[in-house]
Amino acid sequence: MQTRTLQQVVTFKASPREVYDMIMDSRKHGSLSGEPARISKKVGGKFTAWGSHLSGMNLVLKPGKKIVQAWRATGWWPDHYSIAIFDISKTRGGSKLKFTQIGIPPGRF
Repeated sequence: MQTRTLQQVVTFKASPREVYDMIMDSRKHGSLSGEPARISKKVGGKFTAWGSHLSGMNLVLKPGKKIVQAWRATGWWPDHYSIAIFDISKTRGGSKLKFTQIGIPPGRF
């Protein structure tokens, strides 16, 4: 099974905790995408985002520092999940978010 990896680095004029909360707070997350999100704030908890297009569970949660989630999108192979890693660090004037997603099916970026 061939998969792909995606990496992005983005800087924000916000604290690491504010960046973490934008990802993990259902209301704030939904305001970013314009689509409903329901996100558990517990390890092992489930989430949906972009309406119901994206679903999965939280694997690691370190507020203001790291989020690791198992992701599944509609139309993917049955029972296939990718791993999404959000590493958040403080930088001068804000935060840096390094995003890595491992195991994306071909043609599904």
